[in-house]
Amino acid sequence: MLTRRMRLGLGLAAVLLVAAACGDADADSAAVAPETAAVEAGAPTTTITEASLEDPDSDLAEGVATADPIEVRAVDYAFEGLPETVPAGTILTLVNESSVELHELVAIRLPDDETRSVDELVQLPPEELAAFFPLVETVTIAPPEEAGFPIEGIGMLEKPGRYLVICAIPTGANPDEYMAAAAESEGGPPDVPGGPPHLAMGMYGQTLVEE
Repeated sequence: MLTRRMRLGLGLAAVLLVAAACGDADADSAAVAPETAAVEAGAPTTTITEASLEDPDSDLAEGVATADPIEVRAVDYAFEGLPETVPAGTILTLVNESSVELHELVAIRLPDDETRSVDELVQLPPEELAAFFPLVETVTIAPPEEAGFPIEGIGMLEKPGRYLVICAIPTGANPDEYMAAAAESEGGPPDVPGGPPHLAMGMYGQTLVEE
């Protein structure tokens, strides 16, 4: 099973490729979505239910939800229903309404002293964008026309602060090929045909988490 440190290392290389692709929308991108390789590589997945939130023996008991889960819808290429402000402890779920694209929701808690807009942040050079990746709080992935499942964290925005929310799946990547390649990856991004990452197409946003 992949450890959190191993998955973060995988994602760091992914973000470098994602940011590079943003600078060249005509070039094919093989950027891996953060943590996606863990899905088929044996990392545990969790289905969030009311019962599991209340079960003290559940993995979800590590965090306590303070509000009802909020459903975010993934379309080509945007998040719909992403809340502007939520209380700490809110869980975001993901439903993919695309019939062709694999989508994910990656929530990154930004430093308290970070004042740049999310529009500015997604345009940063690769090494600067990559510096935010260790701050990933949770990652949820959803195949086409399916509900998503968390592969990092439980979908909870637990810490107060401003969150950058992105989808970094390569545009046009075949979902089955992408997932299979990610499962066989040994530390690098899956080698699958695809265009710029979805965040380069505008699939990003922000959520403010309040105490």
